[in-house]
Amino acid sequence: MTDVSRAEALILEQMQMLPSAQFPINKVIGSVLREDVLAERDHPPFDRVTMDGIAIKYVDWEQGLRCYRVVGSQGAGVRPLSIIKDAECIKIMTGAMLPDGADTVIPVERLTSDKNNILVEDTAKVLKGQYIHPSGSDRIAGSQLLSSGQLIGPPEMAILASSGSASVQASTPPRVAIISTGDELIDVGEEILPYQIRSSNDRAIEASLIRHCQATVTRVCLKDDPTIIQKTIKELHDKNDTVILSGGVSMGDYDFVPQALKNLSAKTIFHRIEQKPGRPMWFGVSEDRKPIFGLPGNPVSTLVCLTRYVIPALKHAMGLKITSQETVRLTKEILFKADLTYFLPVELSSDENGVALAKPRTTNTSGDFVSLANTEGFVELPRGQDRFSEGTSARLFRW
Repeated sequence: MTDVSRAEALILEQMQMLPSAQFPINKVIGSVLREDVLAERDHPPFDRVTMDGIAIKYVDWEQGLRCYRVVGSQGAGVRPLSIIKDAECIKIMTGAMLPDGADTVIPVERLTSDKNNILVEDTAKVLKGQYIHPSGSDRIAGSQLLSSGQLIGPPEMAILASSGSASVQASTPPRVAIISTGDELIDVGEEILPYQIRSSNDRAIEASLIRHCQATVTRVCLKDDPTIIQKTIKELHDKNDTVILSGGVSMGDYDFVPQALKNLSAKTIFHRIEQKPGRPMWFGVSEDRKPIFGLPGNPVSTLVCLTRYVIPALKHAMGLKITSQETVRLTKEILFKADLTYFLPVELSSDENGVALAKPRTTNTSGDFVSLANTEGFVELPRGQDRFSEGTSARLFRW
């Protein structure tokens, strides 16, 4: 069997970069950027006023002036006015361009009006250049704002818009086929018999793929018929970038998936991982170098393997650059005797110091997916250790 870290490395070695395309920026939320984005102009592009108030020449304040004559009012988005004479000021609004000749802003909270004059409170403290966001102080024109491999979220969207990028090169959503196998599986909305169960793994997999990868998903549920299984795998393989199978990958009489993949000339990279749950997982590639994941049929095992291996692999293929790992601390001692890596579902919280805490939420076998409700993911407890004390730091994987 394959160790967890080795399985992860083998999968990533086989993943090929998915194509990218030029998309309007309103179509790339949640996608991976596949080009560097440069500043169209300085950020900010002018000396930007950051408070409502008056703009003055600081030399006037230095000379003891506390009463200023208003020579204009300027809002955001208009050409700047000018201060020419001593003791002049311009009423100014947040976001406006600093008036010509001015170099300091006094906030409106420190001012009173007297006809065409503005009086500054005696207690006001004024520093030269205050409440001005200088031109180019964030970035200069031509500097790099975003790099290829970044996930596009709200901050990145604001940056794209500010750089004038009406369209951008981004990852295309992966096309993924999900195949669930089992005579016992019945879809929602269909009549169910006492010896049957609802097909839920395919919907959980679909939800994760859409949430994390913006994937285009095709779902099918098949009976335990090796001919149909093999035929369907071939058809869906040809139309998609990745195939994910749920169930039928172990060593029982009805586990037809490994043989079907062998018949289709798929190359087995590994079969079985030293972990719990999800030990029977299969991974390989087709003759066309497309990845195929055979996940165990038990629901907890399916979700664990999907989250631990499949989602990171697809993100890697989309070009996402992952720079950090999330860790949490256990809230209680865990004993685990088996010589396997242990994936333990957890609820998350934090202590009074802001330390992330993980409360273990064990399941009643790997078929007990109901117990996963209200968990945020699972922690990875490494092989070769059977006691994990309270406060142990562990790597977190979110559903």
